Amino acid sequence: MRESSLQDTLVLHVLGARPNFVKAAPVVNGLADLGIRQGIIHTGQHYDALMSDVFFADLGLPEPIANLGVGSGSHAKQTAALLVGLEEVVERENPSLVVVYGDVNSTLAAILVCAKLGVPTAHVEAGLRSFDRTMPEEVNRIVVDSLSDILFATSPEALSYLANEGVPSSKVHLVGNPMIDSLFAALPKLDPVPVQERLGVTGKYAVATLHRPANVDDPAAAKELVDAVLGVAEQVPVIVPLHPRGRTRLAEAGLVDGPNLRIVDPLGYVDFLSLVRGSVLVVTDSGGVQEETTMLEVPCLTVRPNTERPITVTHGTNRLVTPASLPAAATVALAEGATTPSGDLPMLWDGKAGPRIARVIASWLQGENLSPASRNAVGD
Repeated sequence: MRESSLQDTLVLHVLGARPNFVKAAPVVNGLADLGIRQGIIHTGQHYDALMSDVFFADLGLPEPIANLGVGSGSHAKQTAALLVGLEEVVERENPSLVVVYGDVNSTLAAILVCAKLGVPTAHVEAGLRSFDRTMPEEVNRIVVDSLSDILFATSPEALSYLANEGVPSSKVHLVGNPMIDSLFAALPKLDPVPVQERLGVTGKYAVATLHRPANVDDPAAAKELVDAVLGVAEQVPVIVPLHPRGRTRLAEAGLVDGPNLRIVDPLGYVDFLSLVRGSVLVVTDSGGVQEETTMLEVPCLTVRPNTERPITVTHGTNRLVTPASLPAAATVALAEGATTPSGDLPMLWDGKAGPRIARVIASWLQGENLSPASRNAVGD
């Protein structure tokens, strides 16, 4: 199969949640530039138009060849529906390679389906670890990396994590961060003013995104988090684009519109990053936002005990906080502004990860083996 011409191959991308779309766009574009036939399977894990359709439009992604529409549900129900739907599409399309992204349930399901069917796979964003197996995403990361045929790492520490888990170095490629590629491409369009005017925002403000199960599923934890956010709102107005996940629980805990707190629907990719770009502080429990704020040089307080993206702390604007410490940390961040320990962006955050990934995939499809040197920082 790998000795065929590129015209005879088919690469499928499995996308389930909005961060997947952002990571996939540069890879899809890179493969298109090389003339490789490809298709997108949209699993519908994020099914609301504000959570998916607008991202396809903002990022210029082609229409999916299939939309499974699995929606929400428990991890077991969602993953089971994904397994059934993905198996049917993969068997019908008979791809040469399936590319998965990140750590969501659709990523796990795709890897399991392909492993059972003997279809080769590639994982973009391999080797991220929080070392907290109470996080469903951490379990997904470990399983996906153990079964993938090609692993694309976004940061140097991922190489050592994968090596410690016994992943052969011949499978691993350090390529940089395709999420940053999308951000580079979007920068000229990131104008805060139109979004601020539409939302009625004036003056300084913070942005908060909150959805992690550990923060919102337990009523006591949700109440502690909401009280902490309200403590930030006493210092600066807070805009909260509220993810559907946990919305009811957070509202019950007191996260409602007030004088200094504005709840809004989820925003599209360009609108959200425009809002972030104009902010003085971001409070989040999201993974990707930690990276985007580092790039945009906006102070970020991540309400989690750990992060699978430590490079955003050592080389970026991110800081880990507890709910109890959040208001005081906000005071410091508002006073100091964005500070980066290294003064430079992380390694290979140069907007060229997508083409790097595309070249590796093209070489793999043609049966070529890259040298060890090219595997660990594929050239420009």
